[in-house]
Amino acid sequence: MSILAQIIEHKKMEIAALDASALRRAADSTSAPRDFLSAIKRRRFSPRPSLIAELKRSSPSKGLLAPHLDLFQVADIYTQNGASAISVLTDQKFFLGNLTTLHALRNTYQCPLPLLRKDFIIDEVQLYESRANGADAILLIAAALLDNNLFADLHACALSLGLTALVEVHDEAETERALKLKGVKLIGINNRNLATFDLSLETTERLRPMISPGIAVVAESGIFNASDVERLTKVNVDAILVGEALITADDIGAKVRELAGTNVIASHSLAKQSPH
Repeated sequence: MSILAQIIEHKKMEIAALDASALRRAADSTSAPRDFLSAIKRRRFSPRPSLIAELKRSSPSKGLLAPHLDLFQVADIYTQNGASAISVLTDQKFFLGNLTTLHALRNTYQCPLPLLRKDFIIDEVQLYESRANGADAILLIAAALLDNNLFADLHACALSLGLTALVEVHDEAETERALKLKGVKLIGINNRNLATFDLSLETTERLRPMISPGIAVVAESGIFNASDVERLTKVNVDAILVGEALITADDIGAKVRELAGTNVIASHSLAKQSPH
């Protein structure tokens, strides 16, 4: 069984334990999601793609990356040094993430940047859970949603909740499926081969021309330095999503500035009140 299949099977068990009615009520009572899409579209006065900076501790392909990082401190560094949005990995078993991180960033620390919940969403209840915990955007992975009706229904539900849906693809067939979604506005191209875990920016270079200019494109994975960003800039991606290169950097702020193409440290930072 592939890693993705293992993750999906475990996710089904997690979903079975959720209280759908309570989460729907909680979603209805939360603040409206912020405009993630506008925040990450290619910047008007800069040729560089926007940076979606990711908070992650581990991954199945690389194992432990930064298990002891203070994720709130890192989010503050992202915010101050030019990231346009923050991706929060919330899968606990395989990525050591936690949904409480997302909730605290939005509600306790009042993070000014829009937040993407990065997880394996296969059921509508997870969309209510995402909204209830402060997500502005969610990830829909084409490879994890082989049923086209479910794929379309989850995309439509996300939009109805005001969430931006980042639809992730990694080959031509998945890109064609994504383009058939009604109202699709944001597609992420994953440069990681989900079978072998190999990385190649050629994936974005190959798939980008399939996507019309009216749909924003995010290049995901395999981005480590300014040269990688320059390469992706040439194929007109709107944003890049980077995790590993940031959280493993000796100077995270400097790496954010390198990848985001920013030189000035922002004046705002996360509120410093206690989560309790």
